[in-house]
Amino acid sequence: MQSLKHHFLMAMPHLEDPNFAGSLIYLCDHDDNGCMGVITNRPLEITLEALFDQLELGGDASPHRNAPVYYGGPMHKDRGFILHVGDSQQWDSSVQVEDGIALTTSLDILQAFADGDGPEQFLVCLGCAGWDVGQLEDELKENSWLTVEGQHHVLFNTPPVERLTTAAGLLGVDLNLMTRDAGHA
Repeated sequence: MQSLKHHFLMAMPHLEDPNFAGSLIYLCDHDDNGCMGVITNRPLEITLEALFDQLELGGDASPHRNAPVYYGGPMHKDRGFILHVGDSQQWDSSVQVEDGIALTTSLDILQAFADGDGPEQFLVCLGCAGWDVGQLEDELKENSWLTVEGQHHVLFNTPPVERLTTAAGLLGVDLNLMTRDAGHA
């Protein structure tokens, strides 16, 4: 099995599952136990300020208070998954996904944001996406997803509405030109 950790999953146009249709997922882990990632292109109608208020973190003067919060996926929707630049070692519950990109799930990073600190580039996601052993591989065989290696600029420097098409462009693919119908030879 080839690990797809630090890869994007791009939903094919015929994928109609409302949880994943039109989604760009960044895979944070993929091993013999399955895989996990976060949807990176579906901002919710809330900002970090709402999370600061709900968690009583302060943050009234935080420069991050207007940052969007994203729908990260259908699993653990009540938990925060913060994808960010930097090192995982300074946070309580964090893993290094790739050199320079970490995933943190502990409250200390949200407190840092409320205090006006923390990583400069980040995505705060509620929920995540996960697959059991072999499940994603089966979906790949069914052509539900395209994959390409993850890119820092797509995650952190591309507007959410453009992330899926930008990632597909890394493969030279225009998803708008693909048909929703499958063909058989």
